Amino acid sequence: MRLEDERESDNFEDRRGGGGMRKAGGIGVGTVVIALVASYFLGVDPSTVISVAQQVQGPPTQSQAQPIDPAKDPDAALKSEMRKVLAKTEDTWGDLFRQMGGQYQTPKLVAFSGRTGTACGAGDAAMGPFYCPGDRMVYLDMNFFREMEQRFKAGGDFARAYVIAHEIGHHVQNLTGITQKTDELRGRMSQKEYNRVSVRVELQADCFAGVWAHHAERKKSFLDPNDVDEALRAANAIGDDMLQKQSRGVVVPDSFTHGSSAQRIRWFKTGFETGSMKACDTFAARDV
Repeated sequence: MRLEDERESDNFEDRRGGGGMRKAGGIGVGTVVIALVASYFLGVDPSTVISVAQQVQGPPTQSQAQPIDPAKDPDAALKSEMRKVLAKTEDTWGDLFRQMGGQYQTPKLVAFSGRTGTACGAGDAAMGPFYCPGDRMVYLDMNFFREMEQRFKAGGDFARAYVIAHEIGHHVQNLTGITQKTDELRGRMSQKEYNRVSVRVELQADCFAGVWAHHAERKKSFLDPNDVDEALRAANAIGDDMLQKQSRGVVVPDSFTHGSSAQRIRWFKTGFETGSMKACDTFAARDV
């Protein structure tokens, strides 16, 4: 990506090094790894694993650590990139909402390390990046990007942008009432049935990420020739079927919550090629 002369968003909060919730004594690395495996591969909510560990270890306490000195921050360049990508989502979705006769309300992107408090409960690095509708914030432990590159072989600046844009896609769903409608279904469905709804929610967020990239590129070219391939590799690497194959060697479609690799690639490409939010109606699609 070419972001050198782009502005940096002010809607960014750095909680690394202080201000977040921490466990007395800390949650062990082994617990986090188990939670990651349970979440990615077994369809178990990582917060369930972590909650059990927390009950054993005691209540969370507020960390007294000092914020990271910007002059000594090894992730300063990455943080700047994240702020610039966030700014491009603000500009693009602001334009699109105005075209629809509405007003885009900007979310905040929170960078944290380990664990932090959210309006949706305790946020943990083991959960991966996530959006909280309650406070309209995206939460991201920056170590996730290292996991993408080292573990999933899906590195690159536009792969990182795709992750942020996907979470912003959930924010767009929240602003347009989609989140509320799908949440209402949760209590009326079995887990197996709701998994199918969850897949459509996630695939639509992938499609919205593509819509963002389409319009941001048209407004001001910033993509390099291989950037879209980076996003597609990331989508492929984190498809439910790919993750299940890696962990168990068996694919169980009924347990999918985010969609297969092929589905995630298809819907990102749909958004990127059409630039149309209407084309992202995964709920009306007979086949996702």
